[in-house]
Amino acid sequence: MKSLFDLSVVIVNYNVQYFLEQCILSIQAASNNLKVEVIVVDNNSTDGSCKMLQEKFPEIQFIQNNINTGFSKANNQGVALAKGEYVLVLNPDTIVAEDTFTKILDFAKTKPNLGILGVKLIDGAGNFLPESKRGIPTPQVSFNKLFGISSKQTGKYYAAHLEENETGVVEILVGAFMLIKSATYKEVHGFDEDYFMYGEDIDLSFKVLKKGYQNYYFAETQVIHYKGESTKKDVKYLKYFHGAMKIFYRKHFKLNRVYDFLMSFGIEFWFLMKYFKFIQFKENEHPVFNVLYFGKEEQIVNYLNKNYLLINESLLNDYDQIKNSIKNNNIDTIVFDNATISNKKIIEHFEVLKNERVSFKIHPRKTNFLIGSTSSLKRGQVELINQS
Repeated sequence: MKSLFDLSVVIVNYNVQYFLEQCILSIQAASNNLKVEVIVVDNNSTDGSCKMLQEKFPEIQFIQNNINTGFSKANNQGVALAKGEYVLVLNPDTIVAEDTFTKILDFAKTKPNLGILGVKLIDGAGNFLPESKRGIPTPQVSFNKLFGISSKQTGKYYAAHLEENETGVVEILVGAFMLIKSATYKEVHGFDEDYFMYGEDIDLSFKVLKKGYQNYYFAETQVIHYKGESTKKDVKYLKYFHGAMKIFYRKHFKLNRVYDFLMSFGIEFWFLMKYFKFIQFKENEHPVFNVLYFGKEEQIVNYLNKNYLLINESLLNDYDQIKNSIKNNNIDTIVFDNATISNKKIIEHFEVLKNERVSFKIHPRKTNFLIGSTSSLKRGQVELINQS
């Protein structure tokens, strides 16, 4: 039976209204010439996400849970409604390029044994996210990583056999962006609902491999993942991740008592190190004085002129000119207007200009806010634009 859609995009949302809106707008821009359905499962948000969806995107299928069911169960709820040949599990704090869907589907169709496909993810500062491609965190690999032991096994954790711009077979992909055939998802019974948050993407990737499929890292499209948004990075987050890894090892690996003790100790040690790193981390406050605005929206120009010293430039395609402008005008922030510049071009600018010591903000088209992030460790910033 032929599927009604080429692609079903399933998004689990929890209290990230503005990031979700930006994500959906990018999905719409990437859906040209494709039959794409979007399914949002909201895990009892209290920030206005549900109202925004109903008012701005009434065509979207929407499940409103009255409790936070967790990432695994909510995704399974969404996929149960999906009518696409392929399912894309996508985080709400992502931005896809206009040609992302076309590229990933074209590639997927050339791989008859495709399990899961992931893409190159970058954070809100333009930095590559190494978890975009990983190896199976076997006890040996994880033990070496946890204790900082350098060996051939260490490189396997982040699939070091592939460069970040090299497409190829990998073992584990990250849950922020996972393309899989609907039939395959159902064959492996989807995400394991024993995982509330974290570890479920590792588990799903591993289950798919055990069924004989191959997982692929696809580097020919880039996606922004703000990372700190869909789940707040706090002590509760660390506890969830800590618990998830224990579930994974108990489920998939039989360890002897000595090794089990060492792994448990290693996970506890990792948790403490991450905890102290978290409480000591202070995101550098990035003062905004001089802004380089790429766009033509009068509303944004007026807002920036009122709040900052605006250096207004026409869209520049010469990166040397942009870098000179940053230096000569002491630019500390670049604002990209998605009404003028494509998401693909914005993502390209993020990557090329990531070392210029500037922060990036985006004005999604037809919205009254700016979104930016200077770190994948902390939540991004939403700046509402006064309409008056």
